[in-house]
Amino acid sequence: MSDGAAAPGSQASLREANSQRIVEAVKLYGRITQVELAAATGLSPATVSNIVRQLLVTGVVETSTTTRSGRRAQAVSLVRSSKLAAGVHIGRRAATVLIADASQQVSDRQHLPLPTDHRHDTTLDRIALLIPELVERVGADPSDLGGVQVALPATPVGAGRAGLPGWDGADVAGTLERRLAQPVGLLTEAEAVAVAEHRFGTLRGVGTSLVVRAGHVVDGCILIDGRIHRGSGVAGSLGHLRVDHAGRICWCGARGCLNTVVSSEALAEDLRVSHGPMTPRGIVAAAGKGDPGCRQVLADAGAAIGSVVADAACLLGLQRVVVAGELAVAAEVLLPPIRDALAARPILAAGLEVVPVSCDDPEARGALALAHDGIDPLGTTLEGGS
Repeated sequence: MSDGAAAPGSQASLREANSQRIVEAVKLYGRITQVELAAATGLSPATVSNIVRQLLVTGVVETSTTTRSGRRAQAVSLVRSSKLAAGVHIGRRAATVLIADASQQVSDRQHLPLPTDHRHDTTLDRIALLIPELVERVGADPSDLGGVQVALPATPVGAGRAGLPGWDGADVAGTLERRLAQPVGLLTEAEAVAVAEHRFGTLRGVGTSLVVRAGHVVDGCILIDGRIHRGSGVAGSLGHLRVDHAGRICWCGARGCLNTVVSSEALAEDLRVSHGPMTPRGIVAAAGKGDPGCRQVLADAGAAIGSVVADAACLLGLQRVVVAGELAVAAEVLLPPIRDALAARPILAAGLEVVPVSCDDPEARGALALAHDGIDPLGTTLEGGS
């Protein structure tokens, strides 16, 4: 295990460089043990221990007792800053707002139920009023807010706009920036889940991975060496991969996209005659109670998702796939067909895993992590390239 090198090569500059690596790792991952720091930075455990001891003396980090794999360990985190950040997730039926300081420990949260087809002006107004209220609830001043990131459903084609009914043309970032007097960044729900899982969940330390978010539509996010890969801007748009050449027309204009088979509207249409109108939450709840029709449409959805995930795995050499979203609540029904589709491809590595999302409120959690960073540390802005 190498402890790296630093120009011009003096011991002092080497210690400074290694200290910076540890501080950046703690900032990236939040509360992390010294063993995990050694793995994340490539430094030896002894070097990590010595540097953490120095950072404790200078007041840069603090330690607390935690448990890992049933064993007690010392977790390292940044000393709490006066600056707060907000992570926001706006979905079709609810919004979530999280507040935290530089330690990335959530100080307060609020879930807002939203009416069907909620309007962007009223929803953004509620968010703009709620964020300062939460800041004050944790005993801080609104001026202590340092940044905001908002996770939104992906648009059918392209990025940078909210994929919500009636939100076409809504200037989400600009509206909130004017109300909060703070910079506001945007990212898709799948990207936010990827950030959360890479920082705090099952994608930590994984080289090449894919997040699949299955809800009202299917979207994805590709992570390569921990960086979001967007290519020309549509990389990860799993919902627009063709699965049925004779299928229905997608709202993107193509025929037979995955979204025409697996979207909430498509699943509800399959169940309309036998079950009447159903929402994604209703389908998942009924499947959990053993309803055979709902379990069948979710299993069919998993098989369709699995076919495109298998293609992506062959193309990208995926090491792990995380499945999130409203439909993933029924993981015991949705995930096995995805795994079966991968198992049917002998070329794929036997170690490729398909796992459910592990973080709570992953969309808001990922947005919160990026709000702390101030810039996108995983590679690009929402509008940018790879």
